Amino acid sequence: MHDLRRQALESGKTVSRKARSKNGSPASSTPNSAPPSRAASRSRAVSRAGSEEDENGNLSDETSFSTNSIDELLHGDASDPITDAWRADLADRIQELIDRKRSSVQGREKCLAIYVRTLTSQYAEEDIRGKEAELVVAFLKSIKAETSERETILAMKALAMTVVTSPSDLIYEAVASPLKRVISDSTSIPSKAAAIHCLGTCTFFGGASDDEILDNMAYLLEIVASDGAFIEAQDEPTPVVAALEEWGSLSTLIEDLAGESEEAAEYFVDQLSSSDAAVQIAAGENIALLYEKSYRPLAEDDGLAEYNEDDIISDPDDIPGVPKLIKNYNVYRRTDVLKDTLSDLATLNTRRQSKKEQKSLRTNFADILDSVEYPTHGPRYQNAISQDTGKRYGSRMTVRIHKEGVMRIDKWWKLHRLQGLRRVLQSGFVAHYEKNPVVFESLPIMIMNDRKAARE
Repeated sequence: MHDLRRQALESGKTVSRKARSKNGSPASSTPNSAPPSRAASRSRAVSRAGSEEDENGNLSDETSFSTNSIDELLHGDASDPITDAWRADLADRIQELIDRKRSSVQGREKCLAIYVRTLTSQYAEEDIRGKEAELVVAFLKSIKAETSERETILAMKALAMTVVTSPSDLIYEAVASPLKRVISDSTSIPSKAAAIHCLGTCTFFGGASDDEILDNMAYLLEIVASDGAFIEAQDEPTPVVAALEEWGSLSTLIEDLAGESEEAAEYFVDQLSSSDAAVQIAAGENIALLYEKSYRPLAEDDGLAEYNEDDIISDPDDIPGVPKLIKNYNVYRRTDVLKDTLSDLATLNTRRQSKKEQKSLRTNFADILDSVEYPTHGPRYQNAISQDTGKRYGSRMTVRIHKEGVMRIDKWWKLHRLQGLRRVLQSGFVAHYEKNPVVFESLPIMIMNDRKAARE
């Protein structure tokens, strides 16, 4: 990737602040914080055999950046038959994308779709190694030209899959300005939303500095605060949802959000009154994450007398060995009012929204309210007592990995990371989680046996 800066920095962007702030966030020492992985590892795992793809198959994975609902995250992915036929086809498509000579819009769309589908279902780092710079240049040509909406979105999905498969510290600098131009200037709402998601992925995995991450979080917050007007998408829910989701994903890379929480919480609370259920849920999940990150375990040398009694919470089950938590900072000035709003959404009954939307809102906001009241509680927390252990079940959200393995999602930062990965990888999440070290390091969770998880 040594020549990526020369080939892809066509926007004239000057040297980024990454040069002045190259060190990533230190690993968090608190259980409520995510390990701030930004694809630091460059270890190369040998890709096992994959599946041969039908060129005329379903292309939903290629153009989608959506996970649609939490429930979709809880099911494992099907395994395809093992064959190496895809490697030769991928090599042909890569060469076709790089050459671009006498290519048509339809031809590029088909080629991009196959490239995305292959990188989604297979860990193809070895197959694209050394070609990343030329590929990024080719994707940027399609993104900048916006010849067709489909080609533009496919190129952004191809760019996102490339950076997840083979990260580089130079990708973010090369692509940030072109992606922001699409977000601001495109007349296509789906292209704006896809560009927001692609920007989030490239910020996360493409070598952005902490300052650049915070700048992009502020940029995304402007979109949310203006209901999309900041990017000429007034009252369009799709870009607002995308901005909320990517803000949440990027915030897991920042250990201390004390300086960002209050303003962000104000805008997220405003979005709870949105008429769009996806906007409300994405805003609510960010609120839960902010409350989770605002507490830290009480250290042994912390004197209880130094803190207000209201700032110290303990697990309501009083489980031995679970430390009390101390509030580092206030997330929102009127938590009492927020709780009332969340309670209303958790018991919503209205004709304005479908039964499916109401069920989703009630389920999600019951979780969010619980976490605002008890930041030790993660998604899908259950108070029921296990007959096997005599303890409360706690967070019951699990993701199935093949037939017998499950991944427990018991913190909001884990859910945000999972959702961010699934938006990009779609049905290829399990394949990449098993083989792609970059994906695993982003969500390093122990895979448990299904029976053991059920007992717990």
